[in-house]
Amino acid sequence: MATPLGWSQGGSGSVCLAFDQLRDVIESQEELIHQLRNVMVLQDENFVSKEEFQAVEKKLVEEKAAHAKTKVLLAKEEEKLQFALGEVEVLSKQLEKEKLAFEKALSSVKSKVLQESSKKDQLITKCNEIESHIIKQEDILNGKENEIKELQQVISQQKQIFRNHMSDCRIQKQQENYMAQVLDQKHKRASGKRQARGHQRLREK
Repeated sequence: MATPLGWSQGGSGSVCLAFDQLRDVIESQEELIHQLRNVMVLQDENFVSKEEFQAVEKKLVEEKAAHAKTKVLLAKEEEKLQFALGEVEVLSKQLEKEKLAFEKALSSVKSKVLQESSKKDQLITKCNEIESHIIKQEDILNGKENEIKELQQVISQQKQIFRNHMSDCRIQKQQENYMAQVLDQKHKRASGKRQARGHQRLREK
């Protein structure tokens, strides 16, 4: 911000200090003028020389001029002070607006962070539930696989037993067929002998 004419960089603090100092000077000058007036009154009451009167009058004029000059400076300092107070008020309002905007933005960010945190917690909980469900399903599948392996072993054993039984049956069947063939051959031989004997008896008769 540009510095006004006659304005120091010290800010409103230095302006207030200068203002107080000028006020003290004015009060001192007014007190001196009052004293000089009292002296002039006393001089009017008591006869004084022309030289003394002129000296006092000259000093009074100088003090009045200095007093007027000081009043002008005081007016300028008052103007600077009012300008500084106006700037301070504007800056204070601007700072308040920025503060409110920042607090609003911060509140919005906090709200979003809380929402994201809540979503994150929900996702973590959901993932944990899914993971737990998957672990349970894997345990169930492992149990089923073990049952299937056991069943496969039982089936393999049953197949082997069945194969052995079928092999035994085939052997037994072969044996039975062989025995049947032997018996059939014996039966045919015996029947042939009986027929030959019958024919021989018929010839003898």
